[in-house]
Amino acid sequence: MMTRPGKKLLFMGTELAPWSEWNHETSLEWHLLRDDPRRAQLLEFIGRLARVYRERSELWRRDHEWEGFSWISTDDRENSVLAFARRDGEQHSVVAMNLTPIPRRHYRLGVPEACAYRELINSDAAEWAGSGHPTRERVVAEPAPFHGFPQSVELTLPPLSVLVLAPERSA
Repeated sequence: MMTRPGKKLLFMGTELAPWSEWNHETSLEWHLLRDDPRRAQLLEFIGRLARVYRERSELWRRDHEWEGFSWISTDDRENSVLAFARRDGEQHSVVAMNLTPIPRRHYRLGVPEACAYRELINSDAAEWAGSGHPTRERVVAEPAPFHGFPQSVELTLPPLSVLVLAPERSA
């Protein structure tokens, strides 16, 4: 939600991962943070996402414009991977999603710029209660054309994860 176009909404305690729907008759279930450390990790993850969202104008400035979003890969049915770029002028971020429980090693992804990319978000990181599958936190684009770009990177995509990458020059 934080990386795709459109306005964001966390509704009445969603960040607590409650078992039940919000009820206007009761208070939020804050005790869940104390009772289950994974919920506290989710809250920290959402906080990290919000900080990256605020710091990276390409994630919000052009929400309503075609120039703010472009697909990189939508046709990899075999691996169930989707990827897109968010843009604000020259600034951009790349989002790659592995929608399966199988890690994707040596996954090639075309990128808009020939530079190093740094991982800003890894939803599978152990600090967020993910599996902690190892990734490459920094990758350098190679002159290997892919996905319509003259350069590409080789990633490790953790299972059931989202990676957000930004050019190192602006990360």
